[in-house]
Amino acid sequence: MSLTETSRYIALILRHKPETINIKLDEHGWANVDELIKGVSKTHPLTMEMLDKIVGIDDKQRFAFNEDKTLIRANQGHSVSVDVQLKEAVPPKILYHGTAEKYVASIDQAGLIPKARLYVHLSETVETATKVGSRHGKPVVYTVDTESMSNDGYVFYMSANGVWLTKAVPVEYLMKIKH
Repeated sequence: MSLTETSRYIALILRHKPETINIKLDEHGWANVDELIKGVSKTHPLTMEMLDKIVGIDDKQRFAFNEDKTLIRANQGHSVSVDVQLKEAVPPKILYHGTAEKYVASIDQAGLIPKARLYVHLSETVETATKVGSRHGKPVVYTVDTESMSNDGYVFYMSANGVWLTKAVPVEYLMKIKH
């Protein structure tokens, strides 16, 4: 079992299905590290050293430990209702959202909605948005007029790993980038 596979499994547990290994997340999404290691180890070998490495080398910084490394949580991307204590922030004038071509018709009609997640995820660069969009097919990137959204009262948050989050993006704030 590779660290990447184990990391993905941990993301599934901490974002969506803690019950898979019979653990509970607190109201802020924190899980007990010892319980996580014990539960994950039933199907994916995991030690504290391996978990420390997964958290440390993850290029997307998906996870965070508390100060004494007794608790761990996913930084964002949850479908379970948790409050990861996001801080409101003023976004740059424009952010980007990457998606797959197969979702364009729906987005053009309904805007960006979080679907199973708690927030819509936005990127600071076209490159990052393109990479995100390419995970599910041919990528399409939208610019998001976050300056107008902010002026109109929409709230933005910056996650611990630098991803911009908001509850939804109505169609009028979106523009497809031509490739």
